[in-house]
Amino acid sequence: MGIWLKNQRAAARKAAEIEQRRAEGLPVESSAGALSEERREQLEDIDPAWCPAWPVEWQRCFHLVRLHLEAGHPLPTSPGDVAHQGEDLGRWVRSVRLGWDNLTTAQQWMCEHVLEITPAAEDEKPPPRRSQADKWALNYEAAKQYYQREGHLRVPRKWVERIVGEDQEVREHKLGAWIGNQRSRAATLSPERVEQLSAIGMRWS
Repeated sequence: MGIWLKNQRAAARKAAEIEQRRAEGLPVESSAGALSEERREQLEDIDPAWCPAWPVEWQRCFHLVRLHLEAGHPLPTSPGDVAHQGEDLGRWVRSVRLGWDNLTTAQQWMCEHVLEITPAAEDEKPPPRRSQADKWALNYEAAKQYYQREGHLRVPRKWVERIVGEDQEVREHKLGAWIGNQRSRAATLSPERVEQLSAIGMRWS
């Protein structure tokens, strides 16, 4: 049955490609192996999502979560909660909630109305990853704070500088190691960064 369905999906995709070529006015060599409209409708009557536009792996996890819920179990929400047929269902549910905006309207409807999954709230989403430029700027702020307090940048190698961010959160920066790294990479730093560090007492040798 699995192989037969796989073949029908391949035939449906071929039919979609032919349709696309015709719409674009491109030549169609042959429609052999393409699924007929009548057969597609028959399959959709059985299961509207039999040939989804999204990956079959996603559909498989959706089906496994639905079976899990139908068996009377609670919705798994965290990685490692439930593993079934080699799939981490909690990890899948979490990825769906966090990636809600990347789903199609049909996928969102299926998750919300069939599985009762809701999109993740803002406070559940992980903070965006900082770029290298952002990290450099934060370390520079820590260096500037150290210089303003100590009057120099002769920072001990293992020194950790604590700075309070705009959100009042205290962040620790391995300032001694960072200063050493900037000194050793002086030749590859931009002139602007060299100037910024020199302005707060950086010794390059």
